[in-house]
Amino acid sequence: MADTHAAQAAASGTTTTGTPTSAMSGSDTHFGAGYAVSAGSTAHGAHARAHQFDTPQQQYAASNLGMWIFLATEVMTFGGFFLAYIVYRALYPETFALASPHQSATWGTINTFALILSSLTMALAVHAAQTGNRRRLTMFLGFTIALACVFLVVKSIEYTTHIEENLWIGSQNFHMERPAGEIVDPEAARVDLDSTVQQGRAKIFFFLYWTMTGLHGFHVLIGIVLLSALLINNLRKVYSENYYTPVEMTGLYWHFVDLVWIFLFPLLYLLGGAHWHI
Repeated sequence: MADTHAAQAAASGTTTTGTPTSAMSGSDTHFGAGYAVSAGSTAHGAHARAHQFDTPQQQYAASNLGMWIFLATEVMTFGGFFLAYIVYRALYPETFALASPHQSATWGTINTFALILSSLTMALAVHAAQTGNRRRLTMFLGFTIALACVFLVVKSIEYTTHIEENLWIGSQNFHMERPAGEIVDPEAARVDLDSTVQQGRAKIFFFLYWTMTGLHGFHVLIGIVLLSALLINNLRKVYSENYYTPVEMTGLYWHFVDLVWIFLFPLLYLLGGAHWHI
């Protein structure tokens, strides 16, 4: 009887569940970005669905919403520090103008290019996942991880230099010297950096510098961990054109991390006169 029913269903152009057979053939049936089911193949997205979700598209919508809510909280976190920087720079423009040249614009530019390039490789990794190209996904994830590591290595070099110069917030001998080279701001050129007041204001700059770049660097480190997990899962053939939501969500996170640095770089390295030294 089952065979007869199946034959009748096929002849009438429907499946045994009432779904038109034409809808089950031809191109892929998509559940939304990150999920798809190919006709005649096992639905990877369906296997990846957690038990608390009714459908793959519901799980994807929840993942997407959750990531954007998380990024909104991150905007508020970094936004508070950016606001503090703007307020204190407006209060003490001369001291901040003397502090900025202590950052190496050369190292900052290298890191900027590294993160911009990593955004490109991350976008290419997402595209590779969407098209089911595991080899390219592995390659671009590897490139993104390598560029993130370059960023952290360069930042550690900068931190080491600042520690040697006693320009870190935990130093008992903190003292900011007048930067070498031409001082662009004429008001800043007349500031007496030997005064306790000016050194206190310089501490505010470096407190914000260490806090903002340290928090950002921590996010880069988290990104490396997430990207490494994606790489391992890809080598285990977890992702395909039918399921790539984690790759896409991590991509959103990584682009946010890159965007934060685009704002940090000019504020901390360029305002007050860039010094191109290593």
